[in-house]
Parts: sequence; structure tokens; C-alpha cells
Amino acid sequence: MKKIVSSLIFVAMMLIANVSIHAQSNLIRNTEEKDGVIVTETVYKLDGEGLTNYMKHHYKYDENKQRIEDEALKWNGTRDEWEKDLCIRYTHTETTTTTEYYKWNKKKKDYVLVPEMTITMDK
Repeated sequence: MKKIVSSLIFVAMMLIANVSIHAQSNLIRNTEEKDGVIVTETVYKLDGEGLTNYMKHHYKYDENKQRIEDEALKWNGTRDEWEKDLCIRYTHTETTTTTEYYKWNKKKKDYVLVPEMTITMDK
């Protein structure tokens, strides 16, 4: 019962703050929009009696409001901070969309392409 009350209170507070929340299984999404597109999405996980940080996404768009980048960060509970994990970059043409996956490399402090995961699809 305590778990349900805690979850309901959190959801009510977020709705009052005019934040978009989407629930899916045990995940709660909090999105921030700007100019009609989602620019940030924080994902929380229902854990025990409350919510814990899980993932965060930062999205970038081109002038046509097509998503061109999705940077994903994972929550490190030991260090109590967000850590870079992966970045997905999209290239759009009139006929195709290419999706490239990059994994964060701590030593290089940069994203490194994972070429075997590159996909090009016809529109």
C-alpha cells in the first residue's frame, strides 16, 4: 500500500508541474519539450517504495524536426551521477534513413562507431 501511495503522489506532483509523464511496466518517463519536439527524456524505474534514476536521453533535430541524434546516459548509483553510454545518429535523405550506433569509450572520452550496427532503411 505504501508503494502505491508513494507512486501516486509522485505522479500527481509531476502532472501539477505540467510535465509529460508516460508509464510503461515499471518505468516512468518524464519528457521536456521545446518547439513541439522532445529534447530531453528522463526514465525512472519503480524500485521498492519509490523511483530511482535509470536512463536519460538528449535528442537533437534538424530544421525539419527529424531526429538526428539520441544521446543516452545511464545512472550510476554508486557514483550518484549520469554517465554517457551510447549515441545514435540518424542521417536522412529523401529516400533513406541511416542509423549509426556509437558506444562511449571512457579512455578516449568520446563516442566510437560500432559499424556492424549501422542500418540504412528505405523510407
